[in-house]
Amino acid sequence: MRIIIPDDYQDAVRHLPCFSRLHGHDVRVLTHHAEGDALARDLQDAEALVLIRERTRIDAALLQRLPHLRLISQTGKVSGHLDLAACSGHGIAVAEGSGSPQAPAELTWALVMAARRRLPAYLQSLHQGRWQDVGDARLGHCLHGQTLGIWSYGKIGRMIAGYGRAFGMRVLVWGGEASCAQARADGYDVAASRAELFERSDVLSLHRRLAATTRHDIGVQDLARMKPDALLVNTSRAELIAPGALLAALDAGRPGMAAVDVFESEPLVDADAPLLRHPAVLATPHLGYVEQDSYELYFSTAFDNVLAFAEGRPCNLANPEVLGQRSS
Repeated sequence: MRIIIPDDYQDAVRHLPCFSRLHGHDVRVLTHHAEGDALARDLQDAEALVLIRERTRIDAALLQRLPHLRLISQTGKVSGHLDLAACSGHGIAVAEGSGSPQAPAELTWALVMAARRRLPAYLQSLHQGRWQDVGDARLGHCLHGQTLGIWSYGKIGRMIAGYGRAFGMRVLVWGGEASCAQARADGYDVAASRAELFERSDVLSLHRRLAATTRHDIGVQDLARMKPDALLVNTSRAELIAPGALLAALDAGRPGMAAVDVFESEPLVDADAPLLRHPAVLATPHLGYVEQDSYELYFSTAFDNVLAFAEGRPCNLANPEVLGQRSS
């Protein structure tokens, strides 16, 4: 099969041990990001695409320009970047993969610790020849004894709660009924209300799924309830927060700092983007799942799905109804 893997910014996929599984197939790895006409030209010969999470947007307009495409093998689960109904309408099978919460949970905790102790500012001043001088008198914070807010309590949220407990933090959970019930069963406190979650948290970490009901759900009025020395962490989805709300809240002084790994427009290559230039923001380039073991897990499954499809035994399809529409 002619297989294309787009948006491999780091040119990492070719160097994974599992890449050898595709031996014998015509494989191209694209290390640049493209959209619109350029993306259509890049992918026009593909019989199969292997997508890296949500980096490449697949919509009906693009699919109309990919006449040879028979399979999309998704690393992880299908999300809002891919129009599954349009794929089905074109007879294109979509195979889903698996992943692990370990890497994003660890990245979240790394951001919590780095931001709480103001490590980026201290590192920058050290390299500029200033010893413990970051231009103001504010010190970092220890996590022990502080309140860790978690919204909500899924796979990653549960791991973050465990980290917080290990560091001696008071864990406060908010979310849906099932999440709150599980948190109580695990011995954690549940906030009495959404407002209380924002008001009490010294560190508030977001781990919600992006859906129509959660998109832009967090606004300035929520963030304004946070303490002036609190930290908001978002390694989930940027679109959970209303456009402009985080910058407005930071400018108003509540919360005092934010650590983010996700942006509404990715890849973010504008060094002058307001979030990147804000002194109260610690930003990383969506590294939550970008890690050796996670990549090997994601792509091993995605490549196995491609091989199974090529051999006439498709599996893990999100739209199995397409099997009768086109021959494999």
